[in-house]
Parts: sequence; C-alpha cells; structure tokens
Amino acid sequence: MTDLVSYAFADGVATLTMDDGKANAMGPAMQAALNSALDRAEADKAIVVLTGRAGVFSGGFDLGVFKAGDAKVTFQMLTGGAQLAQRLLSYPHPVIAACSGHAVAMGLFLLQCADVRIGLKAGATFQANEVLIGMTLPYFALETIRQRVTTPHLHLVGTALPYAGDDAVRAGLLDEAVAPDALDGAVRAHVERVKKAHPASFSATKQRLRAPVMAAMPAAVEKDISDWKRLGTVQA
Repeated sequence: MTDLVSYAFADGVATLTMDDGKANAMGPAMQAALNSALDRAEADKAIVVLTGRAGVFSGGFDLGVFKAGDAKVTFQMLTGGAQLAQRLLSYPHPVIAACSGHAVAMGLFLLQCADVRIGLKAGATFQANEVLIGMTLPYFALETIRQRVTTPHLHLVGTALPYAGDDAVRAGLLDEAVAPDALDGAVRAHVERVKKAHPASFSATKQRLRAPVMAAMPAAVEKDISDWKRLGTVQA
C-alpha cells in the first residue's frame, strides 16, 4: 500500500487504515490508495475493517483541490469519490467501519457504505456540511444517506446539522457508538460475529439488501457528472 492507507491482513480480516497526517482528505491520491487496498482485500477474500487515524475518519473531499481551481483534477476527485462509494457498497464481503473520529462530507458518505458502522460516543462529529461551504449535496451522496438515515432526519442531515454519539445512532448515521477506549473491542466483537456468516449466503443477501441503492447509483452518478461538467467548477 501507500503511506496514505496501510494494509494489515490476519485471520481473514483486512484492516485498512487511512492516515494522511491531517483530515484524511478524499483527494485523488487517497482514493487511489483505498482502491488499491480494496483490490488486495478482494483478492484475499477478506472481511474489511476500514478506519482512520485517532481522531479522524475522514474530513471529506480535499478542499485544497477545490481551491486550486483545476477543473480536470476536481472532476477526477468528485467522480472518483462517487465510484469509491459504489465500490464499497458492492464489496462482496463484510465491511466494518471503525470510525475513529470525525466523519464529514465525503467521509460521512463513505461511512454509510459500510455494513456495520461503529463510531465514538464523544469527540467525533458526523456531518454533511456542504451547504455551509457553498456546495450542493451530490446525487450519489444523497443515495448513500437515504439508504441508512431514518426518515425524520433526512432533511436535518441535508441542512448540515452536526450529529454526535447516540444522536448519530438514533438518526441512522451509526449502528453503535462507544467510548474511544472501547472501539477496538467493539470492532473485534462484530468481526467475530460476521465471521460466522456463510460467505456465499452473506454476499447474496447483501446484494438483495443493497439492490435499491445500487440500482439508483448509476443514474445518480450520471446526473452528478452532467452537473459537474456543466458547471466546470464545484460552485453551487
């Protein structure tokens, strides 16, 4: 792997740890590193544990790319994020997100693509902050949220309300919220639980459960691509 994503494989489990030393921004390099790690995990037929460095899962797309104003690189980053979400949604084996801190914007959308989402009770914010920074939520991002978030909270998420801990669980952004020192234990418990699933049965069931969102994603991405090409920038 690269310095951005480390890969550790043991006993059928691949742990993918994002760490760019800052906010784990989802720029083209981070996306490439994650795709490379997922290639390896798929070849290993591994359960995936996706995590970040202490304090941060991912702060979303790389704002530096936006500010640089290179339309080609910006387009590459946005489409790459959408494709990464699709890939994680369709990964054939269990994916457990060990959300080690903040999950914002694209980080939040990627979190919603995991089968099991474990976050922190305190010290972590879960937020789609696009409307606060002059962006419109992409269609693909809305699909990742819609499949997990409870109906009363959909519009609250869409207005950039920050969630934390048990409130994030109630909204459907997390499955479980634990104390920071309990995160590793919670992840291990879920890993042991999903290891008991018959691989082919799990994969087939996941395909059926994810069928609505996977059917909606291609059209959503096409609409996003049309918007991004038309705008030429990411300005709302």
